[in-house]
Amino acid sequence: MKKYSREEARKIINELLVEIFNRILAIEGQNLKDHGIKLSMSEVHVLEAIDLSEEPTMSNISNRLGITLGSLTTAINTLYQKGYVSRERDPEDRRKVVVGLLPKAVEVLNEHDRFHGEMIDSIFNDLQVEQDELLIASLEKLSSYFKG
Repeated sequence: MKKYSREEARKIINELLVEIFNRILAIEGQNLKDHGIKLSMSEVHVLEAIDLSEEPTMSNISNRLGITLGSLTTAINTLYQKGYVSRERDPEDRRKVVVGLLPKAVEVLNEHDRFHGEMIDSIFNDLQVEQDELLIASLEKLSSYFKG
């Protein structure tokens, strides 16, 4: 196995991470288009954050996504107008706005999950990653690093 200098390794890892990230987004975006879904990947990720939030308030969703409340408000307004989300004030605390997924959004998330499942299945079939403990441990560390 080839050994790399620190600078070579930094350059290679940077290029690989950017390339992998961009390719996944491009492939996933094309998959959504192919299935008649006219949402950006950012909009799909907002829907996903709503789905994954225990209490889907605007502040919880913006924190989960790491975006400002203003940016989320813009995205939610668009998704609301397109018929993907509901929003209403919490009856117990009128300061909170609770966001919900409408059936159209659930369909998008089902397609999103199906795509991810096929992508992971393909990786397992092609690379046999379940047998590579070092790769899995490294990816876990990488994920942990990016979570902050």
